[in-house]
Amino acid sequence: MTKVSTQQPQSAPGHEWWRSAVIYQIYPRSFADASGDGIGDLGGITARLPHLAELGVDAVWLSPFYRSPQKDAGYDVSDYMDVDPLFGTLDDFDRMLAEAHTQGLRVIVDLVPNHSSDQHEWFQAALAAGPGSPERTRYIFREGKGPGGDEPPNNWQSVFGGPAWTRVADGEWYLHLFDSSQPDFDWNNPEVGDMFVEVLRFWLDRGVDGFRVDVAHGNAKAEGLPDVDEELIAAGSMDSPFFGQEHVHEIYRRWRTVLDEYEGDRVLCAEAWVSPLEKMARFVRPDEMHQAFNFVYLETPWDAAQLRSVIDESIRAFGEVGAPPTWVLSNHDTIRHRTRLALVPPPPHGAGIGPTSKSKADPTVSLRRGRAATALMLALPGSAYVYQGEELGLPEVTAIAPEQREDPTFHRTKGELWGRDGCRVPIPWESEAPAYGFSPTGETWLPQPPEWATLARDAQAGVEGSTLELYRRALALREAHGLGTGELEWIDVGPTAIGFRNGDITVIANIGHDAVDVPRGEILLASSPLDAASLAADETVWVRTA
Repeated sequence: MTKVSTQQPQSAPGHEWWRSAVIYQIYPRSFADASGDGIGDLGGITARLPHLAELGVDAVWLSPFYRSPQKDAGYDVSDYMDVDPLFGTLDDFDRMLAEAHTQGLRVIVDLVPNHSSDQHEWFQAALAAGPGSPERTRYIFREGKGPGGDEPPNNWQSVFGGPAWTRVADGEWYLHLFDSSQPDFDWNNPEVGDMFVEVLRFWLDRGVDGFRVDVAHGNAKAEGLPDVDEELIAAGSMDSPFFGQEHVHEIYRRWRTVLDEYEGDRVLCAEAWVSPLEKMARFVRPDEMHQAFNFVYLETPWDAAQLRSVIDESIRAFGEVGAPPTWVLSNHDTIRHRTRLALVPPPPHGAGIGPTSKSKADPTVSLRRGRAATALMLALPGSAYVYQGEELGLPEVTAIAPEQREDPTFHRTKGELWGRDGCRVPIPWESEAPAYGFSPTGETWLPQPPEWATLARDAQAGVEGSTLELYRRALALREAHGLGTGELEWIDVGPTAIGFRNGDITVIANIGHDAVDVPRGEILLASSPLDAASLAADETVWVRTA
């Protein structure tokens, strides 16, 4: 193993870096391709890290790069302690990590503990061993219902569509809350917990700064695997026998003790799709994780009253357990926020949008609104996440033909749901280069739209008013004025706008249609070219007042 000698320093208790960090999500297959095969890789990430340091983020989070058949873009892991050749080697990872630390960037890696690939050696052993074997107890195998056991053990449905159970040749069924190639582990088996502690130590020993935990709310299932109350789910409840079970927290208490053995403020961040926020905050109690993604904020529409309410509730709920609030607008599973916040009518969560979708977004409105939402989010106290390409103002891509789509959601629902490919298109770096600088050969695993030439990084760098420069300035000001560690004080600016003070900065976001007065003072940041006297619809401003 290549030794990583650039581990970041320890912070004083209560001042840990993750409490106020801006963390940039890298989706490896779509970030930068050094090999030329059209799929991003670790070499491409390493080469582009200086750009992220220059952008002003504090850390990067990498979606999975482990060995995988890639049935779900790497979230189907066959070996948790190796790099898939698609992305490079362990030596490539070590070089990337060392370069990130040299650039002053911490590195968080994705961990997928709810399920593995069906090609994982444990699952292959379970299939070979047969019913009643110790190998099968690492996963959730059950006999079916009905005559001959021909019906699934319960009524659970996959997140990707269709039943959450698949039958094997000997007649038993196995659970997969996602694709059939992703069997769920049985966390009641202590071997599973021991294996993941080994995985944690493997990557911590290499020098990673933490883990983002995929489906952190899913590892524990209700005893007896009871049927889902379909009426409750249809009414919008997130309560289910397979998500958000209370005994899931025992897993992360054990993980926390492992991370606490290591120097350098190692961090655990939960992808926990649970509500209300009080339930999400349970994942970040002092002896568990450090952060949890604030999906309630991500899903809040562009509405002043709703935004103010969720900001208040987030600060309160996370603060009550001593954790920082987190803020996020986009990621690899959701429609890019530039597009999503302007869609009329808004589509159901998880449906995605495609070329025939009824939901449409005016490109001018969507760009203004996306920039305004970013300027609002980056002024909030706590930690924020930025998804690759949002600093370029990238919209959701809808013009992807059915035969080009790869998301299992699209295929399992036979095209009823468009899925997530539209937010995963390889990002543009250079306007006149092959694949806009993503790949030296011009190959891309998903097609890039031609209009992205104008959104490439080199077309925006140094250009006043560009989205890239807006992000750079906002991140620099956020750091200089300590907004991440500040406190929010609301000010009254009317029912259709949001106004607050954070330190010496006053922030106004106009979410309605009527103009809003801009307070007197030095204008430090404006999401759009500003009339000095008023703020138009879908604009945010930062003002330093006397």
